[in-house]
Amino acid sequence: MSTSQAPSRIVIATRESRLALWQAEHVKARLEALYPACRVELLGMTTRGDQILDRPLAKVGGKGLFVKELENALFDRSADIAVHSMKDVPMVLPQGFALIATGEREVPLDAFVSNKYASLDDMPPGAVVGTSSLRREAQIHAQYPYLAVASLRGNLDTRLRKLDSGEYDAIILAAAGLTRLGLASRIRATIAAEKSLPAAGQGALGIEALADRPEVAAWLAPLNHPVTEACVRAERAVSRALAGSCEVPLGAYAVADGGQLHLRGFVAMPDGTKIVRAEHRGPLSDPETLGLALAEDLRAQGAEAILAALPGA
Repeated sequence: MSTSQAPSRIVIATRESRLALWQAEHVKARLEALYPACRVELLGMTTRGDQILDRPLAKVGGKGLFVKELENALFDRSADIAVHSMKDVPMVLPQGFALIATGEREVPLDAFVSNKYASLDDMPPGAVVGTSSLRREAQIHAQYPYLAVASLRGNLDTRLRKLDSGEYDAIILAAAGLTRLGLASRIRATIAAEKSLPAAGQGALGIEALADRPEVAAWLAPLNHPVTEACVRAERAVSRALAGSCEVPLGAYAVADGGQLHLRGFVAMPDGTKIVRAEHRGPLSDPETLGLALAEDLRAQGAEAILAALPGA
C-alpha cells in the first residue's frame, strides 16, 4: 500500500471487558506496526450483553447483544472497525456490514477450570458445572448425566470469581480467552474436541466494518489469516444453515490439513438426550459448500426435529 493510501487515523470500537480490550489492543498494535504514522484509537463501549447478567443469553436475545452497540458506532462513523470474538458474532450480519478480516486462531478448544477437580471425569455425582453455553451444557449432559449444570454469566474475571467463591465446583471457559489474558495456569485440562466440540469461530478474532468502506477493508487486509478464515467460514456456514442467528446447542469445528478442511458438527437437545453428529472433508478453497454439505447431513439425521423441539422454536 502506498503512503498516499495509508490511513492517518483508525478508531476501533470494542467492548470494555478485559478480554475485549486485550483483543482490541492486539489489533491496535498490529495496525501501528503496519502504519507507523497512523493514530489508532480505542472507543470503549458497554453492550446490552454486558449489562444483562441475570438471565441466560439464549433467553434475552443471543450473542448479537454483544455487537449491536459496536455496529451502531460503525454506522454513525464514530468508529472505523469493531473487533469481536468470532464465536460472539451472529451468523447473519445486518445489511451494510461485513467481516473484513479474521485473525490467526488461538487454541479453539474448551477449558476445564476447577479448584477441586482435575477434569470432568473426576467430578462426583451432583457436582455443579457452570457454563453460559447451551452447546457446552448439552455435551456435558450427554456424557456426564450425573453432573449438575448451572448458568454462568459475566465477563471472564467475574466467572472466575464466582468459581473461587464456591458457587460452582468447576466452570467451562474458552481456552483462548484464558491464554490471551495470561491465565493459562487456571486451566486444569483442555477438553478434546471429541468431548466438547467448539463453537463456530471459537478462538478467532473477527474485524467488522461497513461494507461500503473498501478503503477500510484494504487497510485491514494484512491482518487476515487465510487458513483461519476458511475454517471459520466453514463453521459459520453450518450454523447459519441450521440455526441462523438463534442460540442453539450446536458445535462446528474445522481443521486445515494441507489443502483440505476436516469439518465436524453436531446439534443436540440442551439436556443431551438427543444429539446428531457429522463430519466432512473438502477443499480449503470452498469452505461454505463444505459447511452446507455438513448441515444437510445433520438434517438427514434429524437435526430439524431437534431444532423444532427447542424452547422458543
